[in-house]
Amino acid sequence: MASTSIPDPKRILVVDIGGTNIKLLATGEEKRLKIPSDSDLTPERLVQQVLEATSHWQYDAISVGCPCVVSRNKPTKNPHNLGSGWIGFNFEKAFGLPTKVINDATMQAIGCYKAGTMLFLGFGTGLGTTLIKDNTPVPLEAGHLPYRKERSFEEYVGKAGLERLELKKWNHHALKIIEILRHACNAEDVVLGGGNAELIEEPPINTRRVDNHAAFNGGFRLWQENW
Repeated sequence: MASTSIPDPKRILVVDIGGTNIKLLATGEEKRLKIPSDSDLTPERLVQQVLEATSHWQYDAISVGCPCVVSRNKPTKNPHNLGSGWIGFNFEKAFGLPTKVINDATMQAIGCYKAGTMLFLGFGTGLGTTLIKDNTPVPLEAGHLPYRKERSFEEYVGKAGLERLELKKWNHHALKIIEILRHACNAEDVVLGGGNAELIEEPPINTRRVDNHAAFNGGFRLWQENW
């Protein structure tokens, strides 16, 4: 997961990239920062904006949660809701500091993991999905699987689906998709995150909600030895 590493970074900057906003928090800081993102956002512009926004903070390592498939510390696909140029982008070289890059849903999942087999579902611009079993994260792209009427899970319960459907219908599909993915992954614990998780009414048993701070917890945890 990591490339260059340092034994024990004292201050970590966490960069949580979303389709609507980029959220930032560093060790020792009480208030997170937020930068708008858009469908034209490139990784070069992201790095520039992050460095400018955090110029008054001190940190010696960085964790990046990227909304796409990540392998060997680099994106292998362009994010669905952002610009181009992400494939193979070297964040560590661009930032000039030891950097760990991971799928954004996986970073949130790590931040709220307790034990056993946990499925994380991030209801935001899209539908982020990650499975963790015995401290081993398995990033999924389940949100892009076909669901119904030639649309994917994400197209029903992501931001576009919420805008297309009335809330009652959106909630119906969200609950149905939670159960489909729970059974498919044989998950003991299902965690609902993302900005729209709070809209889900009467979630099933053995399901819990977390707020977006889970992403920051995950970014800090990434530098711990057991991750």
